Amino acid sequence: MRSVITNGTVVTAVGSYNADVLIDDGTIVQLGKDLSTEGAETIDATGQYVMPGAIDVHTHLDTPWGTTYTTVDDWRSGSIGAACGGTTTIVDFALQTTGQSLKEAIDGWHAKAEGNSVVDYSFHAMVLDLTDEVLGEIPDLIEREGIPSFKVFMAYKGVVQVDDEALLKTMLTASEHGGLVMVHAENGDGIKVLQDRFAGAGDLGVEFWPRSRPPELEAEAAHRAIVLAGLAEAPLYIVHVSSALTVEEIARGRARGQQVYGETCPHYLVLDESRYLQDDGAKWVMAPPLRDASNQEPLWRALATGTLQTVATDHSAWPLKDFKDQSLDDFRYMIQGAPGIEERPSILYTYGVEAGRLSLSRFVDVVSTSPAKLFGLYPRKGDIAVGSDADIVIWDPSVKRTLGVDQIHGNTDYSTFEGIDVTGEPALVMSRGRTIVRNRDFVGKTGGGEFLRRDTFSAP
Repeated sequence: MRSVITNGTVVTAVGSYNADVLIDDGTIVQLGKDLSTEGAETIDATGQYVMPGAIDVHTHLDTPWGTTYTTVDDWRSGSIGAACGGTTTIVDFALQTTGQSLKEAIDGWHAKAEGNSVVDYSFHAMVLDLTDEVLGEIPDLIEREGIPSFKVFMAYKGVVQVDDEALLKTMLTASEHGGLVMVHAENGDGIKVLQDRFAGAGDLGVEFWPRSRPPELEAEAAHRAIVLAGLAEAPLYIVHVSSALTVEEIARGRARGQQVYGETCPHYLVLDESRYLQDDGAKWVMAPPLRDASNQEPLWRALATGTLQTVATDHSAWPLKDFKDQSLDDFRYMIQGAPGIEERPSILYTYGVEAGRLSLSRFVDVVSTSPAKLFGLYPRKGDIAVGSDADIVIWDPSVKRTLGVDQIHGNTDYSTFEGIDVTGEPALVMSRGRTIVRNRDFVGKTGGGEFLRRDTFSAP
């Protein structure tokens, strides 16, 4: 199938220019003016931006919470939401359970996603139970399965938290074989002490959630992970950075020449901890928690200057009325996580580009190109270039709307960003040359997404 996008402004991570884009058999084959378009469908992008599809490298679809609950967004509903927002690739976390091999966890995630995802996808391996056998799996996952990224939790003591020995061993083995270790950086031991202290005083309301996980404990864990990564001579990726203190730790590591990379999320950029004082404060219980608003500008500056490289969503959708509000009497046991897979590009465009915090090219970089480079997908994904997959978003910068649950295409019963005004949205979304979204309506097919084997880590 041939198609040509005409009259648009092509935007990449390095600049923008006026050109037409010729697509054949799912791939970009030519860029320029006056292209030979015989037999091609013409798509007019006058007044619009032609950008690479966004890539979300931090999602949780069809994911359990213990043995009782599962996220309401499965691979079909979650990927439709992603597509309708302009995201054409997602990388989800395959959670290992105690006694389980990493391969078994990955196979379980394949079974969930195959035939259901509407966008292309891959997995990170989450390391919980690091036996010698599990450590020995890491090279095989990288080299044979195309999964070069490994998540380790430094928080959730007694649940998924691992110790420094397991973290360092994972770093050493992964880096030897071209892998990248990701960390959830919060000091789980310190959090446990603070939470028990609040509970002992009878302070169990949602407002104590952020106070039990202060930014100092995030920054300390980030510092410790960076030190261990330096000893291992390993690259390190810190997920969902929420505070200025953690940005400072990443900046210091990078100034020493370490390969330290950071991700933040839209909710940390536009929301603050005052939300926990509302009657529906359970909506925003996530880890790390929302911070004081003074952290927002340092996060934006870090994105603009390259101290942070990516913005992902940590999309974890739980129904508010059925799950989250069941444990309002004790913040320690509330289900954590919030939806956001659909709203990310519009929030970043509005409060980044339109607000003058990010250039248009830097916007493309943090939502698409840098994620592709860091996670072994570039240049197949993350660019408008000859030979790249035709994962393309035609972005209309003129549309204004107010975010709300009524606009969400997934299964969640609330929006993390209810009432927030945004400018810009996808007019058309392509996945490998196939139109899957038109005017934010899904028009693709279930199961159209493919699993992506990724390359080994290479510094961007």
